[in-house]
Amino acid sequence: MGLEQFKNRNVGRQDYVMLDLGHTPETGMGKFKQVVRRTVKPELFVGLWVTFREMINALFRGKMHTVKYPLEKLPISPRYRAIHEMLRLLESGHYRCIGCGLCEKICISNCIAMETRYDENQRKEVTEYTINFGRCIFCGYCAEVCPELAIVHGPRYETASEQRASFSLFEDMLTPKDKLDMQKEFEGFGAVSPNADENIKKTPLAY
Repeated sequence: MGLEQFKNRNVGRQDYVMLDLGHTPETGMGKFKQVVRRTVKPELFVGLWVTFREMINALFRGKMHTVKYPLEKLPISPRYRAIHEMLRLLESGHYRCIGCGLCEKICISNCIAMETRYDENQRKEVTEYTINFGRCIFCGYCAEVCPELAIVHGPRYETASEQRASFSLFEDMLTPKDKLDMQKEFEGFGAVSPNADENIKKTPLAY
């Protein structure tokens, strides 16, 4: 299309197709007949038959196509980025987060808040770690930048609750100690090596 044709604002072109909608009824009986003629069509009964057939299959033949959520859940992709999870060390059960603050710095929606302190052994520990899931866009940058693989995205995608705080606390995202054996490990810098048991050496009593 040339520039002149693009600039043509003439709406009175002759290549438009006019639809034949028939004569508009003016009387009440004519309007009623038009409504009945447009409503009662074969497509209506076909749709009713499909609905009735699927209802019979679901009630009496056991062919249910719907999922009884939340009792039943559909499988999700392993790459799905859902609610965050904080992982623990398999050896000691202590959380992996070292309080470096990289996840807080790289968060583009500014939804991660972290507070740290030094304990009696002058080791940094996390005192408060929250994620505002009302602002989180689940980009996954926090999980990619974590040097210890402490924060990952889990399969939990239900974010409906009466209080938003129940989904943002560090303790809620941390893996329970009684479910440490069910913790999923990922490949990376902080992951456990396949031959970790062979590399463990006994600490000598004297140096």
